[in-house]
Amino acid sequence: MTGNEIRDPHDPDAEPHAEDPIEHDRPATAELQDLLDARNHGNQQKISDPEDAIERASEDDSLQVDWAVVAPLAAVVIAVVVWGLTAKESFSAFSDASFTWVISNLGWAYVFFGTVFVLFIIVMAASRFGKIRLGASDEQPEFSTMSWIAMMFAAGMGIGLMFFGASEPLNFYRDGVPGMDSADAVGTAMAQTMFHWTLHPWSVYAIIGLAIAYSTFRLGRKQLLSSAFIPLIGEKRAEGWLGKLIDGLAIFATIFGTACSLGLGALQISTGLEASGLVDSPSTQLTIGIVAVLTLAFLLSAMSGVGKGIQWVSNFNLIIATVLAIFVFVFGPTLTQLNMLPTAINSYLDQFFLMASRTANSADSSAGEWLGDWTIFYWAWWISWSPFVGTFLARISRGRTIREFCIGVALVPAGLSTVWFCIFGGTAIHLEQIGESIYGDGASEEQLFNLLHTLPGGTFMGILALVLLGTFFITSADSASTVMGSLSQNGKTDAKPLLTGMWGLATAAVGLTLLIAGGDDALNSLQSVTIAAATPFLIILILLMFAIVKDVSNDTIYLDMKEQQRFAHQLAIERRMHRDAIAKSRKRQRMFGTKR
Repeated sequence: MTGNEIRDPHDPDAEPHAEDPIEHDRPATAELQDLLDARNHGNQQKISDPEDAIERASEDDSLQVDWAVVAPLAAVVIAVVVWGLTAKESFSAFSDASFTWVISNLGWAYVFFGTVFVLFIIVMAASRFGKIRLGASDEQPEFSTMSWIAMMFAAGMGIGLMFFGASEPLNFYRDGVPGMDSADAVGTAMAQTMFHWTLHPWSVYAIIGLAIAYSTFRLGRKQLLSSAFIPLIGEKRAEGWLGKLIDGLAIFATIFGTACSLGLGALQISTGLEASGLVDSPSTQLTIGIVAVLTLAFLLSAMSGVGKGIQWVSNFNLIIATVLAIFVFVFGPTLTQLNMLPTAINSYLDQFFLMASRTANSADSSAGEWLGDWTIFYWAWWISWSPFVGTFLARISRGRTIREFCIGVALVPAGLSTVWFCIFGGTAIHLEQIGESIYGDGASEEQLFNLLHTLPGGTFMGILALVLLGTFFITSADSASTVMGSLSQNGKTDAKPLLTGMWGLATAAVGLTLLIAGGDDALNSLQSVTIAAATPFLIILILLMFAIVKDVSNDTIYLDMKEQQRFAHQLAIERRMHRDAIAKSRKRQRMFGTKR
């Protein structure tokens, strides 16, 4: 190590400081006297906060494309696209076999660690680590709170809420949930939906986001997932093949997770066009055209940067989603929706641990298939989204504290999702109860439009929903391609536009491939490939929790709080001992005085 290099105190490979260790066995009063003496004699050094001069590697303009990451992944994407388009049966068979193996052998891990992630974020927010700022000590957030919420909500699960908002609670209400009493079908349906869409997914996102935001904006490392692993594997390995493997897996999971979302969006847009009477019978060519147009739109948005394109489209999404929700709230069964909110929250809290412990052995070993179609699919989907959503959350959360970040990321979108499902899911269940079912032939992508068309002005709102689906499509792909560009350019915050565009095109190509290869069963094809692709990243998430704790345990703010507590405790002990000694001395004086 040369004298010009900045030592990372969190790196286990780094050389130790040369300074002498602080003698903690000295009396606190002696330490205090030393400080006062130094100040009185003018020998005290100027106190400065080391975070105020953070040099951030992610802002280095000299960072170049990492072809050791890009080239292998580009080859994999091309191979998948060619395989899926030229050998559909073989591709489908492989994805189904991979799906079956994961569900049978690793389903328990998804279920168990999904809840561990939630507990980890709660502990981080409640602990003394919560005061640490994701940036310099006096740094303020880059984006307003409203824009922050809009961007993370739109990027995190916009298309999913549109696709499953009405259909999932309705499915659980009609078909039931394994091992649950059917007497409270409404409560069970809403509780299971909240379980899939609230704390669990956002806790997964928060872990990645926290790790990268702290590593990048607090410690000045590159904006790479591998950099967050420095406290575990050291800087040399993070810069070497192991770090490239971690970043490559992050991009790989992101491609397939985003492709699944784009596929769902394309399916629902095609169905919405038919439901609105704009087309007679959606075809594969129409789906390809939809994806092509939206891909061009999100490429233009992505190349304009986070502060412009993504922020504008995200704010637009929030406005249109709010209009759509208010419309269904006002013209739908308003009282039923209001009653649904406390029912959903109470049922969720009451059944939380039962839902969190459900495995393939539950319900007399009949829950395995159901878990694969729902819970494990969702957990894999969230995990596959976590690299890009987490990195994106880190990018927009600079300047916030860990407590603010954890609470905001975990609770705010969870609360908005709960309200969304109470409005749309509550309306769908109500229509089912009064004999005006929107279930149709069971296709999830059509049920939102079936619901809207039961309300006055529903045709117009259906068209507005199509616009919202398109903008959610743009935002999700926009965020993902921006993050993948950064990961493949050595963590540069603003990657080269052409690199960002390349990953956007690759993701759209994979999404189209999954739709075409899946044929009539495109939804199951999307689910199967997503679960298989996300599995390696589950291990990375588990290890990342240990890396975060090790990193923040060495933070100056945390160490200062510990030192302050130690010093105050020691000073209090010495003050009490001094007071007791004075009291004893006075007592002896009184005794001797009385005898004389």
